[in-house]
Amino acid sequence: MSPAAVVDVREARAQDYQRIADLTVAAYVNGGHMSPSAGYLQHLRQVADRAERAQLLVAEVEGVVAASVTVTDYDGDYAEVARPGEMEFRMLATAPELQGSGVARHLVRHVIAAAQARPEISAVTLCSLASMTAAHRLYGSEGFSPDPSRDFVLITPETTGRFPFFCREVRSSRAQSRRLTPIERT
Repeated sequence: MSPAAVVDVREARAQDYQRIADLTVAAYVNGGHMSPSAGYLQHLRQVADRAERAQLLVAEVEGVVAASVTVTDYDGDYAEVARPGEMEFRMLATAPELQGSGVARHLVRHVIAAAQARPEISAVTLCSLASMTAAHRLYGSEGFSPDPSRDFVLITPETTGRFPFFCREVRSSRAQSRRLTPIERT
């Protein structure tokens, strides 16, 4: 991505679904976060379901979908960690060739701005794979703080895992001082 490239954030369309599925799986597998045979990859490929039951956003660069994220309220079908008054985002993924280019940051800032525009939302939350340390640095730089007391714990017959929880307040005095300016939103 060239430094002058424009990143457009918009709702996903049906014609984007295959690209979203492919880039999401590639981000998880190529990043070393999951094996190519992991069962969860099937869940990541269910893009139409995410678009129907949550808000599915994409970041488009030069006409190509470069990243996507799923956004939900606490009572949405895709919520895992959000509580009343919180917005949650999940499955943030950037095409491997564009990771580190700032595309994911555009999506995160868009989600924060959307939460700030809704008076009933006090915070944005997420959980992440422990191995996604680059994403954790991004979240920290955008005002998210880890809270181990709210880590998501998954226990299934096949696996047990702890997923670090992050939260960014959008209504406190601290959050107000970090409001994104229009320049930062681009």
